[in-house]
Amino acid sequence: MTEITDIFFDLDHTLWDFDKNSGLTFKKIFKEQDIEIDIDKFLEVYEPINLEYWRLYRDEKIGKVELRYKRLKTTFDKLNFKISDELINQISEDYITYLPMFNHLLDGAKDLLDYLKDKYNLHIITNGFEEVQKIKLEKSQINDYFKVVVTSESVGVKKPNPKVFEFALKEANVSANMSIMIGDSLEADVLGALAVGISPIHLFKDIRSVDERVISVQALSEIKQYL
Repeated sequence: MTEITDIFFDLDHTLWDFDKNSGLTFKKIFKEQDIEIDIDKFLEVYEPINLEYWRLYRDEKIGKVELRYKRLKTTFDKLNFKISDELINQISEDYITYLPMFNHLLDGAKDLLDYLKDKYNLHIITNGFEEVQKIKLEKSQINDYFKVVVTSESVGVKKPNPKVFEFALKEANVSANMSIMIGDSLEADVLGALAVGISPIHLFKDIRSVDERVISVQALSEIKQYL
């Protein structure tokens, strides 16, 4: 890939350890609010529900406020845990406040960025909320690696909408055929990148890309062999 000059990364679940940081955030909130619930059982139910509501949000079927409330309401209902709407809304607000304060990265993230920083221009394209993504980058001390940081909110649409990638390419002043997109989401990152001519690298946990145009890896450390 000698013709590649620029690499775009997704943030959550790709570099930033969303699951670990999210779990620590809920643990802090539940302690503050005296909510007696098994955190492991809560997360086991919450995490797939959260992903499903994010898909709805990404597909423009629900808004930000609905996402933040319903992912919690649905989880508590499924656990048969009685809780007021007022407290759910408070948890929702506290979650957004506390989440970016935790700074755990996925294994190999910092090492990969150090390996790539002098060889390529590095950027971020994320569907995460504008008000928290940049704090995450700063608190985890990786902000300085990236020349361009594009959030879906700043563009007005979400990955995999081509407008997000086209906006990022314009901001980075690079063509699609000289770029790579690294992300965990098959739909948002991989298919979205392919649609505009960017070569993707898929960091997968459960669903592996089968498209011959896609490099699939299970760990960030594996990416070094391709770049």
